[in-house]
Amino acid sequence: MGIVTPWPHVPSLPQQTAFDRQELTRILDLYGRMVAAGKWRDYAMDFQRDVAVFSCFRRASERPEYRIEKRPALRSRQGMWALVSEAGAILKRGDELANVLAPVERKLMKLVSD
Repeated sequence: MGIVTPWPHVPSLPQQTAFDRQELTRILDLYGRMVAAGKWRDYAMDFQRDVAVFSCFRRASERPEYRIEKRPALRSRQGMWALVSEAGAILKRGDELANVLAPVERKLMKLVSD
């Protein structure tokens, strides 16, 4: 009988990064409120191996006004969530989705006059 040498175990990489149900619910809730306010009209989602992106558009023919990115590889460093502006600048980065969405949610606040 021969000697059986085990094949080195290579952990399988995820085929794509995606939003879970709670994350997507939170993002789509914000999107719906922005549509109701007349700020956004379209969205797009992109799922790749290392990043999941939700893009929000004022009009479908333009660049996205905001991109909400989830990069699990940055979880232990800068935080896996990022809010990216139309120009490509990172406006907010963190571990909690609610904190990253806060600058956009502030746009929905209106002053109520007495």
